[in-house]
Amino acid sequence: MAGTRAAIRYAKAVLDLAQTQNTAQAVNEDMLLVAKSVNDNKDLKEMLQSAVIKSSDKKNALLKVFPNANPMLSGLLDILVKNKRVNILGDVATKYVELFEKAQNIEVAYVTTAVELTDDLKNKVLAKVKELTSAKKIEIKNTVDESIIGGFILRVGDNQYNASIANQLNTLKREFTLN
Repeated sequence: MAGTRAAIRYAKAVLDLAQTQNTAQAVNEDMLLVAKSVNDNKDLKEMLQSAVIKSSDKKNALLKVFPNANPMLSGLLDILVKNKRVNILGDVATKYVELFEKAQNIEVAYVTTAVELTDDLKNKVLAKVKELTSAKKIEIKNTVDESIIGGFILRVGDNQYNASIANQLNTLKREFTLN
């Protein structure tokens, strides 16, 4: 919990600085890359969490992993190293992206389906999300999960709508076991 709060503070500080320098979009692209890299790469995540590796070595490794990054990322790494918090870099990047999207009034709709979304289905989901929210821009992130069998699960903000076949089967199962 303390790491999450610290990540939010660092992310807010970087976003504020990036907005004053008109580089918020470029920094967001770097933070998307950092968040994805840390989440997808087990070795990178373990390196960041390691108490054996010196913070300066972690910083040097990260600068080699992200050589074309905005100078703002290098500054963030300097501060995280100085404060012995480089282990929360992935969380800072994730929180930055969330704060940036919120500042740009971008609503992210997470759609879980059994198969990849077609363009027609994407348009229908976009129309439904626009109906439910006041966001000017809507971004759809599709996750394929074959275990839902069919249908979809839509999550926008704190709201979730589960129209999956697996959910309907579980509901029927509960009704039959209660009777």
